[in-house]
Amino acid sequence: MHACCPLRCWRKFASTRPPSTRNAIDTNSEPAAAPPSLAVSPALRAVYLTLGWVFLLLGAIGTLLPVLPTTPFLLLTAACWARSSEKFHGWLVSHRVFGPLLRAWAEHRALPYGVKGRAIALVILTIGASAVFGVDNWGLRTMLTVIGLGLVVFLARLPVLPPQPAA
Repeated sequence: MHACCPLRCWRKFASTRPPSTRNAIDTNSEPAAAPPSLAVSPALRAVYLTLGWVFLLLGAIGTLLPVLPTTPFLLLTAACWARSSEKFHGWLVSHRVFGPLLRAWAEHRALPYGVKGRAIALVILTIGASAVFGVDNWGLRTMLTVIGLGLVVFLARLPVLPPQPAA
């Protein structure tokens, strides 16, 4: 994946996979891709490091605000820190809360078992409560409902890793 166009590269990757395997996860397969190497230029590493901190801050804010997602910002943080700092990237990937989600996405392009259901329930609960109790304007209620439905559809389409046997 190129640093300049991760979304375009992801769309290209996703569209080249056969339709029958887009949601099927093979946990015995090789990891999706090797982590990117550090940026050569110290200035570029500083930019990636700064962007990583900004995305981490936005992700932290997203844990408190129902409309701002956390996961995409954590994925962006991991991508930026993989190109700027092995120390910070290692810390984020080995974090007890964020690590399993990031490792599952990096290795299998899927969510860990149980995450999808909790995420969908949280979106329905928070955006539904905001639309019903927090807004008097019908236009804003409609907008929140459409955003919530879009998030639920997006989350429902993400692949999930099979449950891990108890150790």
